[in-house]
Amino acid sequence: MSEHFGTLSDGTPVHRWTLERAGVRVRVLSYGGIVQSVEVPDREGRPADVVLGFADLDGYLAHPEPYLGALVGRYANRIAHARFTLDGVTYPLAPNNAPNSLHGGERGFDKRVWDVEPVAHGLRLRRVSPDGEEGFPGRLEVTATYTLDASGALGFAYEAVTDAPTPVNLTNHSYFNLAGAGHAGGHELRLAASRYTPVDADLVPTGVAEVAGTRFDFRTARKTGSGYDHNFVLDKGVTETPVEVAELHDPGSGRVLTVATTEPGIQVYTADHLGEPFAPGDGIALETQHFPDSPNRPEFPATVLRPGQVYRSETVYGFSTR
Repeated sequence: MSEHFGTLSDGTPVHRWTLERAGVRVRVLSYGGIVQSVEVPDREGRPADVVLGFADLDGYLAHPEPYLGALVGRYANRIAHARFTLDGVTYPLAPNNAPNSLHGGERGFDKRVWDVEPVAHGLRLRRVSPDGEEGFPGRLEVTATYTLDASGALGFAYEAVTDAPTPVNLTNHSYFNLAGAGHAGGHELRLAASRYTPVDADLVPTGVAEVAGTRFDFRTARKTGSGYDHNFVLDKGVTETPVEVAELHDPGSGRVLTVATTEPGIQVYTADHLGEPFAPGDGIALETQHFPDSPNRPEFPATVLRPGQVYRSETVYGFSTR
């Protein structure tokens, strides 16, 4: 089911789609592929929206930087010094997170209107990113399929093809608050990650380090608190099918979120710099991804897509209570 959600300044209409299955209701916008809301019950059966979002289109246009619920690309996370070299050619990007490029640049996938069509228990979103968009080479054809399975788990399956070599790294940027409101620092997080990528002052990775003996050790569930905007190196690496790598639990409501993915990394962001109308720490982003700055780091898992190849990535967010 779709409905009109608003109109951009150039006259482009934006629509909202509603998916509902197994007691879970999800609303998705054609603008930015945004997941506006996810309503799930608590242990008493009472529903609440567990992702941060705005009630109208103006909210997203006025506050774009948090990337609330958005489909992020062409490259999620940071590319250092807003440039990369590929096959001997250096490509400058927009330094929208100076001095780095963040989440695809000034007008990444989160600020584009996608073509949306219904599929069985879900939606298929499509757009073509033209050669040179935000500085990235190659014409990239992208398909993102959002589904609700029989248990109410929300799945994201991405595919892309290109006519020239280009980095690709797509993710969903939802901020979760399993309590439905308030500070999320009391949520308990468990990660199947024995390593992480430390960062410099500009939040660009400096290498890979062990989590043992540090505040980055979430191998046993504990409260998230605050002060995290880091990529965790998942023990499983890249996989063909999604493998469970994370669990987030809100003791008060009993809600549990599990994350399964094919990706080798997950960015944990405790939203310490979330701006109005939200307060710092109101949500936790768990962004499945390849590592930040991979186009400049040959020792990281590769993110370059070449003609004839198909980029594939899949992540599933499951909901339950205990």
